[in-house]
Amino acid sequence: MKALAGRTVLVTRPRPEAEALARLLERRGATAIVAPAIELVPVRSAALTRALAELEDGAFVWVTLTSPRTVDVLAEHLTPGRVRARVAAVGDGTAERFRRWSRRDPDLVPKAFTTAALGRAFPKGIGRVLTPRADVAPEGLEDAIARKGWTPTRVDAYRTRIPRSLPAEARAALRSGGVDAVTFTSASTVRGFVRAVSVVKGNPKVVCIGPVTAREARGHGLRVHAVADPHTVDGLVAAVERALAPR
Repeated sequence: MKALAGRTVLVTRPRPEAEALARLLERRGATAIVAPAIELVPVRSAALTRALAELEDGAFVWVTLTSPRTVDVLAEHLTPGRVRARVAAVGDGTAERFRRWSRRDPDLVPKAFTTAALGRAFPKGIGRVLTPRADVAPEGLEDAIARKGWTPTRVDAYRTRIPRSLPAEARAALRSGGVDAVTFTSASTVRGFVRAVSVVKGNPKVVCIGPVTAREARGHGLRVHAVADPHTVDGLVAAVERALAPR
């Protein structure tokens, strides 16, 4: 019998990443309900255009990639051979997305897949570092890089929008107590879920991809039942299995 047979899991990740997570859960027998709590929209700005042109011209020593979406931003504007900087990637998913696009390995991937770990692993040096981020991402990475001697240049690569409500299927499942677990893959998915949901019956387990997401969930009064380790999608699925395992 599959580990998650008969279980219903809510996936709050934005599309299309939500679909990939849902497929992994379904392979383990779960019914996955895709209910994106945030939407990611591209940025069209002079600041981003200028930063990417400077990256192409070799003005940056490093560029940090903190999510697969930041790789997509590079891919949309540049050809692979035009990234004339060393590349630091947070996590296997981001590193693999960069590898598939650029046909080269990132120069730095921290052992723990968090921006805090990236800041700690970043080498000392001087020169400019480009940090394309989500508009709602916290400032800690830039501060950590600056303490190592670098000059970070942050630019919004994409914006996070919170929908007014979740899809009807998700709302009905939450109202009826039919959800066994809710997965969160970022602090913003927690905030989006809390804003969009008014009625939750039953006791769905809260499962987070990493410590920053878990801290956000606890800050909103949610009890976190499991945190992925490693902080990857596969780790998240394993954490769902742990949270829902029979006692």
